[in-house]
Amino acid sequence: MAATGAGAAELTVEVLGLRSGDGLVHFGLYDNSDTFPDKDGRLDGTEVPITEGRAVSVFKELKPGRYAVAVFHDENANGEFDQGLFGLPLEDYGFSNKAVVFFSAPAFDNAAVTVPEKGLNISIRLD
Repeated sequence: MAATGAGAAELTVEVLGLRSGDGLVHFGLYDNSDTFPDKDGRLDGTEVPITEGRAVSVFKELKPGRYAVAVFHDENANGEFDQGLFGLPLEDYGFSNKAVVFFSAPAFDNAAVTVPEKGLNISIRLD
């Protein structure tokens, strides 16, 4: 849950490697391994337009701690993470901490970053 007042941190997430400027980038912030990376289990989420080949989202008033971020490029702006045959992704996606995907989303612990009180800036590259 987001913190308020003193000690609140910010997590700035920049997404690079977008194949086009079309659509939006969806960001999901998670603090719980049980709900990562389910859309309904997000602590917070945003949809951000692409500007100059990148998208940036800032999550504010966070308690210092461990968080994971999942992003996808909703290139056709339909609000969904499009998948094709056998559930193979049709849109680019990525996770914090350079977490690697092997047939399914990475574990929370592999994607988690530690956000200190002073805040943290991270980047996620879509390939």
